[in-house]
Amino acid sequence: MKTDYFADPYVQTMISNMPEKTGDSLEGWFTKLKENKLSSHKAIMSFLKDEHGMTHGYANTISLLYRLKAQGGPPTHEELVEAQYEKKQDLRPIYEHLLEEAKTFGDDIEIAPKKSYVSLRRGKQFAIIQPSTKTRMDLGLNLDGEQPSSGRLIKGDKWSGMCTHTIEIRSVDEVTPEVIDWICKAYQGAA
Repeated sequence: MKTDYFADPYVQTMISNMPEKTGDSLEGWFTKLKENKLSSHKAIMSFLKDEHGMTHGYANTISLLYRLKAQGGPPTHEELVEAQYEKKQDLRPIYEHLLEEAKTFGDDIEIAPKKSYVSLRRGKQFAIIQPSTKTRMDLGLNLDGEQPSSGRLIKGDKWSGMCTHTIEIRSVDEVTPEVIDWICKAYQGAA
């Protein structure tokens, strides 16, 4: 079963507002794109922005959704995760263990796989789990204002646009109570 990309709250808001903001529904725009035999992102963007005066945000969303629909839809969460670990199977148990631990914090955690990492969100993103190399998992945490209390928690430039700290993990044994505490702290800060 394909992931319902349309269930994303941001995308759903844009779809709901589309008739008022653009003059037609998403399906209406899909029909126009099909009638005009448009398929490339550039051609669709030009058509929507130049010929219909649409803002970049709406044009981009319509283009993305139209092209995803033409390709059979976006990959499922499972497909994204499988692709991440296809050549990094030794790291998969670390991923599973981190998810299992994070789920104990509350039932409001959203697990959102992307192409190269999995985002953990609670109102906002608080952690990223990324198999960075064949032997190293990087755990990114949003811990603004926190100072590392050990060498495991590395503070640095924001990683992936929001993570203030990272922890390198090479085995399940390295998912210590201290690591779980840092994830929990990031989770609590995302409320």
